[in-house]
Amino acid sequence: MLDYSSGETAAEAAATRSARLPRGGMAAFATGSLGMGTWVTVPGLLLLYFLTDVLAVTPLLAGVVLLVPKIADVVLHPWVGHLSDRDLRRRGHRRTLMALGCGLPLAFAALFAVPGGLSGAPAAAWVAVGFVAGNLLFAAYQVPYLSTPADLGIGYHERTRLMGFRMVVLTIGILLSGVLAPMLAGKQDPTRGGYALMGAVLGATMLATMLVGIGGVRRLALAAPGEAAGAAHSAAGFKALLGALRDPQFRWLVGAYLAMSTTTHLVLAAVPFFAEYELGRPGLTTVLVAAFVAPALIATPVWVAVARRIGKQPGLLIAQGAFVAGSLVLALGSAAGLPVLIGAVAVLGIAFAAMQLLPFSMMPDAIRAAGGAERAGTYTGVWTAAEATGGALGPYVYSACLAVGGFVASGAGEHVTQPGLAHTMIRLGFGLVPAVLMLVAMLLQRRYTLDRTLR
Repeated sequence: MLDYSSGETAAEAAATRSARLPRGGMAAFATGSLGMGTWVTVPGLLLLYFLTDVLAVTPLLAGVVLLVPKIADVVLHPWVGHLSDRDLRRRGHRRTLMALGCGLPLAFAALFAVPGGLSGAPAAAWVAVGFVAGNLLFAAYQVPYLSTPADLGIGYHERTRLMGFRMVVLTIGILLSGVLAPMLAGKQDPTRGGYALMGAVLGATMLATMLVGIGGVRRLALAAPGEAAGAAHSAAGFKALLGALRDPQFRWLVGAYLAMSTTTHLVLAAVPFFAEYELGRPGLTTVLVAAFVAPALIATPVWVAVARRIGKQPGLLIAQGAFVAGSLVLALGSAAGLPVLIGAVAVLGIAFAAMQLLPFSMMPDAIRAAGGAERAGTYTGVWTAAEATGGALGPYVYSACLAVGGFVASGAGEHVTQPGLAHTMIRLGFGLVPAVLMLVAMLLQRRYTLDRTLR
């Protein structure tokens, strides 16, 4: 039976209350999120559009390409978490797997370098293979990376401070990659060559930032060492998944985050379609991405202050409510007017900052309450599996909206007339569906009660 009356022992709490991490170490740690942000953002933003409007893949097949590789993540990520926990027991750190994960930029570049002779189903197969390889390498880096806050000897508020640093840098990465990727791919008229160039350029920057992140993890571990890992042997794969989900607090938290991840990835995948077919200007993809991400740079420090004032969970529920309101405005489409739509997207971006900062600082709280760093990799593996699953479900749900509307796929340079129902589903999929999904996240989030006992 887990005791949630306190996330730490009395001795640990006394030690961690005063622990404060160095800014340089936090900045280096956060830099690793630049590369992770590129992997999460660019495929989520452009891969569905790349498949349907450049490679002539039908919407349903494109949705399957994005979804099926993620199914393996349900087992893969907890298994990587198990390997990460084993590394911590054997080596005293988790950085070996992170170094292996630095192969991710190669998979990212290959994902968009589809040979010129491939289109339709063969091109979809190429992308699927690259996506599977990238997901594996992403897990190798991300799982041990996100275990760091639970590994360190720090307290409730310092975890939020560390995740605040990460969120600011992650936001910069999302903003830069989200703005640069469409420009490198060809702006108004993206091409295969443009996508290949984009993959190579952003892949190189990913590698540099990921290496800096490894150094940051090492610096933080030296500055605030946590408790020594025991010799217990934890389960791997599906058993690890079931073990973590038996923890009721973690189960509700990760369930809510799965719904949030699905929602935000759906919105990202929908942006190019909404810009081209609802607003009639493909170049507005960059504007909408900037309007979504840029406010998070300002909002993140505010959300850190809100969490310190009223707690992490109440702040998260406020952000989720704001996301629902903004999504309902977007459901109105072009009739609302471009300034109003951009304002609504900015509201979503402000809420998005909280939905990245607060759940990621609540996760190590749940881990510490459930037994500490010894199981951090397993729990984090389950968490990143939920994140990856949401990253696939979001575009898949939107692709289903396109299929219901009778959306017609096309190749690069081709221009087709979409049926009226397709335009309706493009709009509703961008606004109404995210609002419903976020309401589900709020209902799940209210079942999580650990936060009120820790603050």
